[in-house]
Amino acid sequence: MPGFVLCTLGDLLLDVIVRLEQPLESGTDAAAATRTGAGGQAANVAAWAAALGAETRFIGKRGDDPAASLAAGELARLGVTVFGPVALGRNGVVVSIVGKDGERAMASDRGVAPTLSGDELEPAWFESCTHLHLSGYSLMSSPIDGAAMRAVEVARSGGAAISADLASSRVIADYGPERLQGLLQELAPELVFANEEEREEIGPAAATEATWVVKRGPAGCVVEHGGERSEFPAVPAHVVDTTGAGDAFAAGYLVGGVQLALATAARCVSNLGAMP
Repeated sequence: MPGFVLCTLGDLLLDVIVRLEQPLESGTDAAAATRTGAGGQAANVAAWAAALGAETRFIGKRGDDPAASLAAGELARLGVTVFGPVALGRNGVVVSIVGKDGERAMASDRGVAPTLSGDELEPAWFESCTHLHLSGYSLMSSPIDGAAMRAVEVARSGGAAISADLASSRVIADYGPERLQGLLQELAPELVFANEEEREEIGPAAATEATWVVKRGPAGCVVEHGGERSEFPAVPAHVVDTTGAGDAFAAGYLVGGVQLALATAARCVSNLGAMP
């Protein structure tokens, strides 16, 4: 992707994926397939964009423990340049429990990631950046929300476009849909990603000048802009694990548009884990 330089800002977590082969029962074991590696919404997008040929940089705060070393090492091996301070304390960990149908439930501990502040950012990290992608988790927690706003200011001064992924409907409900609407108006991103539950949670009043890309899982996606709405079917796939599929979709969209987004999501769900 000559000329395209993607920066993502958010969490770099240790991902623990557990695909159950038997139901969990109290007091006994259940057979499972597992995978451990890098994760977190912003890190996933960066890794998939790198796998698709883009120059990518991840920006975020991580801990000083083995979980952080493992996650940062894997992200670097996948071709992503990792920037951001290392803080005393534990790195974030997210555990995904995957059922036989590939659907997952997650338990997240973000560790030190949300404590990234705007004054910890280095302008050099955003040099030549053409697109800044923000995780919704970063927009709806503090003080990392201040870092996100500062990143937008720095990246936009260099001519970069801005996108945001709204993360989880529960986070939106806790943060406040109207509050998030106001934040999006202030950010004025060119592109907003959301799944159907998140789009419903924030409400139609959130419509801005942005293009909205609504992820619908096996039903594909909808692209909304200026009152126009286009639907696109999903690419058929054998679903093993849906963890990270939305992040893979976002990476594909940023690198090559809607068809690459759908193909990348299908590639993601065919394997265990969120990374390429």
